[in-house]
Amino acid sequence: MVQVTVLKVRLSCEKCKKKILKSVSDIDGVDKIEIDATKDTLTVTGDADPYMIIIKARKVIKCVEVVTIGPPPKKTEEKKPEEKKPVYPCICIPPPCVASNPVAVVHMTQEPYTTCSIM
Repeated sequence: MVQVTVLKVRLSCEKCKKKILKSVSDIDGVDKIEIDATKDTLTVTGDADPYMIIIKARKVIKCVEVVTIGPPPKKTEEKKPEEKKPVYPCICIPPPCVASNPVAVVHMTQEPYTTCSIM
C-alpha cells in the first residue's frame, strides 16, 4: 500500500540534503522523495515502511520529527468555473425598421374634403 511519510528535518547545508537523500533512497519501496528546504520537510512516497524511513533519517540527521504518516491525498480535479460567453444579438435577423412600426391615421376635422394626417 502506498503511503506518504512527511518528516521535519533540519537541513542546514547541501551536504545534509545529499546524505539524507542517499540514506532514504536505499530503502526498498521508495517511489518518490521530495525535500522542501523552505519548510524543512522530507516527504517520502511509496511502499516503504515508515519506521525504516525514520530510522534511516535519524542515522544521518539526529533531529527528525514525524509530521504525518498516511495514505497519499486523493487527487481532486479542480473544476474550473464555466466561462459565460457574452450573448450577442442574432445577426441573421435584422432589427425592425423604424418605418415599419404601426402607423395610426387620425382625421383632424370632420369636413367632407379633409385630408388625413399621419402621425
